[in-house]
Amino acid sequence: MAKATKKQALGRGLSALLKDPENDIQSASDKNADKVVGNIVELDLDAVEVNPFQPRSHFNDEALQELATSIRELGVIQPITVRKLDFNKFQLVSGERRFRASKLIGLETIPAYIRIANDQESLEMALVENIQRQDLDPIEIALSYQRLIDEIQLTQEKLSDRVGKKRSTIANYLRLLKLDPIIQTGMRDGFVSMGHGRALVNIDSKQDQIGIYEKIVGQNLSVRDTERLVKAHKENGSFKGAVKSVKATPSFVSNSKQELVKHFDTKVIIQASEKGKGKITLPFASEEEFLRLKKLLLGN
Repeated sequence: MAKATKKQALGRGLSALLKDPENDIQSASDKNADKVVGNIVELDLDAVEVNPFQPRSHFNDEALQELATSIRELGVIQPITVRKLDFNKFQLVSGERRFRASKLIGLETIPAYIRIANDQESLEMALVENIQRQDLDPIEIALSYQRLIDEIQLTQEKLSDRVGKKRSTIANYLRLLKLDPIIQTGMRDGFVSMGHGRALVNIDSKQDQIGIYEKIVGQNLSVRDTERLVKAHKENGSFKGAVKSVKATPSFVSNSKQELVKHFDTKVIIQASEKGKGKITLPFASEEEFLRLKKLLLGN
């Protein structure tokens, strides 16, 4: 217990050091830099800004609330990582969920590791650290790999070494970005798995990808069923006989789909599970079409 108190006191002492203009640390060679860089420091939440290089693009509200409850009871167990931008100004490198959850419950400070890095180093650190997380969806991981290749100028071989993954694994993720955006969204929302996506990416036509995707979601097809569909399509352009047995689409969906198609005068994609959970997607190809659909949805 005494050890934990000493650690917290040390953090507060370093925080005071960072707020002293005469000890403004800009590089690892500056005076007192060794006392701050790489150490845990209690930072004011208001002094930390989110990272524009963060690969995660959406956060589950329920999971964030659960984390906030945990932090309220136990505190922030794992410090965030930040880089120093200016005097008493920092930017997140990793730990945005902890940062958001801490703000959610009104905390004023948060424990943080401080690093000194330029924009490219910060981008690489954020991407590599986030790729190692277990809760990123396959599309987020694929986008992170692509950014490392495009913005850090890494080859797939060098990327493999940097993130500790086989080149074939990286290639499989990158291929998912060839899927139609509607399918990528379905994967991010959990309606189809990466296995489904890996099968669908073998279809060149985006329209045909969507056709099979609708069957996957509507009939709750397995990855094996999807592979059969893709194989049948590539061999003879037909889906007939490719799937022997599938789970039926809920009747309330099948009975209403054509009604929706007629009402909106466009393709309607309905994703539904046997338990009745799902969503409706209305694709649009232009601003005019979007405004037309918006008018129908709002009834004006």
